[in-house]
Amino acid sequence: MRNTPAKSIDNYIQGFPENVQAILKELRQVIQEQAPQATETISYGIPTFKLNGNLVHFGAFKNHISFFPTSSGIQAFEKELAPYEISKGTVRFPLNEPIPFSLIKKIVTFRVNEVSAKRI
Repeated sequence: MRNTPAKSIDNYIQGFPENVQAILKELRQVIQEQAPQATETISYGIPTFKLNGNLVHFGAFKNHISFFPTSSGIQAFEKELAPYEISKGTVRFPLNEPIPFSLIKKIVTFRVNEVSAKRI
């Protein structure tokens, strides 16, 4: 796992074992596909996608992947996220279970629509 701050998302992903890298790469691709106009950066030490402000963040930890779609993203999908550990703005997906990429797609699309509506 990572000991020094990452300078890019590629650099961040490279700091993890191959099995975790594969998950992070797929997660990044899902976000890019749902939010192609978002920009990538590292914020708070983790991969961040911005679109009219913070869109979503993600990070890898010892036993889980955290996905940070803000509190509105959690609230909107609370029933679908019920099997996972959630808090106000975070969901934790255990590394020993399949990552629900189709649900993540829906959440990212929701967030894109949400931030785009605020811009009008």
